[in-house]
Amino acid sequence: MKIAVVGTGYVGLVTGTCFAEVGIEVTCIDIDQKKIDNLKQGILPIYEPGLEEMVNRNVGAGRLHFTTNLAEAVKDADVAFIAVGTPPGEDGSADLKYVLAVARGIGENLTDYCVIVTKSTVPVGTAAKVRAELEKALTKRNASVEFDVASNPEFLKEGAAIDDFLKPDRIVVGISSERAEEVMRKLYKPFLLNGHPIIFMDIPSAEMTKYAANSMLATKISFMNDIANLCEIMGADVNMVRKGIGSDARIGTKFIYPGIGYGGSCFPKDVKALIKTAAENGYQMQVLQAVESVNEAQKEVLFDKVKKHFGNNLAGKKLAVWGLSFKPKTDDMREAPSLVIIEKLLAEGCTVSAYDPVAMEEAKHSLGDRITYAKDQFSTLVDADALLVVTEWPEFRSPSFEVVGKLLKQKVIFDGRNIYDPAELKELGFAYHCIGVRTTHKEPA
Repeated sequence: MKIAVVGTGYVGLVTGTCFAEVGIEVTCIDIDQKKIDNLKQGILPIYEPGLEEMVNRNVGAGRLHFTTNLAEAVKDADVAFIAVGTPPGEDGSADLKYVLAVARGIGENLTDYCVIVTKSTVPVGTAAKVRAELEKALTKRNASVEFDVASNPEFLKEGAAIDDFLKPDRIVVGISSERAEEVMRKLYKPFLLNGHPIIFMDIPSAEMTKYAANSMLATKISFMNDIANLCEIMGADVNMVRKGIGSDARIGTKFIYPGIGYGGSCFPKDVKALIKTAAENGYQMQVLQAVESVNEAQKEVLFDKVKKHFGNNLAGKKLAVWGLSFKPKTDDMREAPSLVIIEKLLAEGCTVSAYDPVAMEEAKHSLGDRITYAKDQFSTLVDADALLVVTEWPEFRSPSFEVVGKLLKQKVIFDGRNIYDPAELKELGFAYHCIGVRTTHKEPA
């Protein structure tokens, strides 16, 4: 089989590379010539563990190609994936202009039967719009070419995307014909050999499945953060509560860790888009509106703890920040809680020294030179009044607290991810603040 993947962002690049990994000939297309030139040289636009090596391996094997020429890529393709961005509009709705532009481009160049698949996260009803654009382009050419449209949402976790694609929990495919099902089943056959389930359904259900999945996970996160905030007020320990409810098989242990809110390219955008889709159809998503509200407030919780600890006077304070990306193992800064926290610290007159293993270049696009970017995690601590742990990178989990204590002006840690042991830090003389556990030491006046 031959496939075309339009878009070389996170979803498109991972999708194309992983299909090439199982022996399929893949051409990835992008309008950005510089990006394509870089990819041909093995320079990736994103950070994802293991992806660079896989791209280079498959390019070297002649299975993975990069081009700006949509016509050439689509000409012989059995399947063409649309994997371009769907940025949120000001009203929260998904902007489909890039998706529909690609559909027009495919329609202008289609010469033989092909299954055109929306891989981007798109609202219910998008496939019908894609079909209309394809038909319009074919009519304009006075061409009669058969095609099918399908929906194949991605369920990739940044930082674990390769495993998620090669060893999926499930493969969801929305189709409208037996012929399209046959093509998609053949395409995914290498993954089905290991017992990974493929679920065929109608296209609107497939489109809804992606939004429903991300919204459910976002709901679990916001619910647990709400519980954590109440635990602090009531004197309960959210870590104990989490263990108590996580042992219930109906609830499970995943996505119930309290913290400083979710971010990234998926959850915030998809929750907003589903709320907007419902509103456009006369329905109010009350639970998701609360999920979004809780998450926005949660991003300020760590800052509020810092301000309270220092008696509402942060002017002139130097704060060390460990972690900038919205989660570990990615350089993605979209909707990252670190941005909210740092902006509020700067507004209070603080200076900030930050370190992240891979996201500092991306962070500069938002923060510029208003903060200091340190060469390593310990350099941030020199003469700092406190440490804020914002992203739970593995290398932050077991630092030498003896070194941390010596470098800080004051032995104060604000842990936004609850990765340290409060009892251990108390014994070492630290003032330790985390999420969902009441601070027991006396606050300064």
